[in-house]
Amino acid sequence: MTVSCEKDFLDRYPQTSITPEVFFNTEEDLALYANGLLSLSSHGMYISDQSTDNLATTAAVEVKNIMTGNPSSQNVSGGWSWGRLRTINYFLENYDRAAVTDEVKNHYAGLARYYRAIFYHDKVKRFSDVPWYSGTLNPGDEELFKAQDPRELVMDNVMADLDFALANVREDVPTGTPGKWAVAVMDAKIALYEGTYRKYHPELELQSTAEAFLQRAAAAAERIMAEGGFSVHNTGNPASDYADLFGNQDLMSNSEMILVNSFDQTKNVSGNQNTGIFGNYEQSPARDLVQTYLMADGSRFTDQSGYETMGFVEEFENRDPRLAQTLAYPGWQRAQDNAPYVQFIARNFSGYHQLKGYVNSTDQVILNSSDVPVHRYAEVLLILAEAKAELGTLTQTDLDNTVNVLRDRVGMPHLNFTEANADVDPVLAARYPNLTDGNRGVILEIRRERRVEFAFENIRYDDLMRWHAGKLLEGIPVGMYFPGVGDYDLTGDGVPDIRLIPDGQTIPAERERNSLGVQLIYYTIGTIGSGASIYLENGVNGGFLVTDDRERNFIEPKYYYRPVPNSETILNTNLYQLFDWE
Repeated sequence: MTVSCEKDFLDRYPQTSITPEVFFNTEEDLALYANGLLSLSSHGMYISDQSTDNLATTAAVEVKNIMTGNPSSQNVSGGWSWGRLRTINYFLENYDRAAVTDEVKNHYAGLARYYRAIFYHDKVKRFSDVPWYSGTLNPGDEELFKAQDPRELVMDNVMADLDFALANVREDVPTGTPGKWAVAVMDAKIALYEGTYRKYHPELELQSTAEAFLQRAAAAAERIMAEGGFSVHNTGNPASDYADLFGNQDLMSNSEMILVNSFDQTKNVSGNQNTGIFGNYEQSPARDLVQTYLMADGSRFTDQSGYETMGFVEEFENRDPRLAQTLAYPGWQRAQDNAPYVQFIARNFSGYHQLKGYVNSTDQVILNSSDVPVHRYAEVLLILAEAKAELGTLTQTDLDNTVNVLRDRVGMPHLNFTEANADVDPVLAARYPNLTDGNRGVILEIRRERRVEFAFENIRYDDLMRWHAGKLLEGIPVGMYFPGVGDYDLTGDGVPDIRLIPDGQTIPAERERNSLGVQLIYYTIGTIGSGASIYLENGVNGGFLVTDDRERNFIEPKYYYRPVPNSETILNTNLYQLFDWE
């Protein structure tokens, strides 16, 4: 940390060009500084699930490297950076100089404390205990060399920052910047995270303090629902209303949006969100995610006879409409194609392709001008449902006002409180074995709803961590199922599109055509490490498309945390490692 702080002093903002006496004078000054702190989710959100069981990935993501390598504080060294905190604290030490009303001062101070709360929450998620600094430091200050503060102290300060922000940040703020309700959403999110984390992580010995955080999460969500004026986007088109939230050119007027990162190439604010989303780039959706979606009648897909070996076309039939608005489905067509898309298959990929966040257009202005939802009302509903379920106070009315509102959007049957607890999904129960109370069934269904509703929105990893479900990351993601060599339809018209042949067999120069006169796409199949063009679990004897074969080991509780980088413990010998990190 000492190194980080000293480096920051060489590049201070805005101290290199202005002094506090000159700069912090007007509301314009405060707004300019606060806007410099703005940090919003961007298009990269849609490929963030590479660290979870939602995606297979060929990328060198941290948690996969940890589970397959020999991690230590010498080679897991990210995250211990403090420059942003200094920038925030510098503002909080100087904003009061401005010759403006207390209301103006407190609004901008509230924004700064909102950003500090998020900063420290991210640090706690990664390291648990971290040093709390409420002011700026200079090289040589003794506080630079103190030990970490306990998680409880840090999180109490985080919640105090949010209390101040909730009381002072304005509701009416410039477009694309956080206001009162964005602060309220973060209050609910952080409280839910900390409450469930403490409940399910006995190594912290903080389980007795979990309830207060869960109550706070529920209260924050209820306040947004009662006073915020937001509603779930539902025009009565269950086949498209959900998809309209992602890759849309204008989300600012959408009733579900609490905070939006807006892009518009015509105004020189652009970003092509298709990069890395579709096809075989680094990530591909996992079959486990596909199997999580319910049937259209509300029954469980994993209760269907033969579900384990269903092919691509069959597993998309009669499903929750969100599945076909999240993944490319049989018969889907790209804007640049004149026929339904045939899934491109390659080694180390699942065969499934992501649609969520993908803009199906060839117009570059449209591609570079799609808005990104930062906070949407749907999450508020699910926070309330989960917090109350964990507290044991959830009712059918609560479900009807939360989960079932989301199901109404896509025309899905309602979740019934009594039935969910009486008929617990055995597949979900096996995934979360630490859930044992009488509310287990409904909690599992709320967790299903979060996974489905927020797939590829940078939520899943945090959910797995707070639920003490890291062991799920040991499973190597698999993809589509093929019983072996033969011809297969991938577009749903009953006509073969691809032909799988054994590894070693030569793909003919003149490929056979199907009944539509289209040449079949040939792939050789074999096991991982062979020369085949795609890998199946059992090679020519069929199985799932496999993406990796390295054993993964998630050590509990160690891997729920990250070590303090070794270089920092050398500079500051008061820093310590938690949970067997060395």
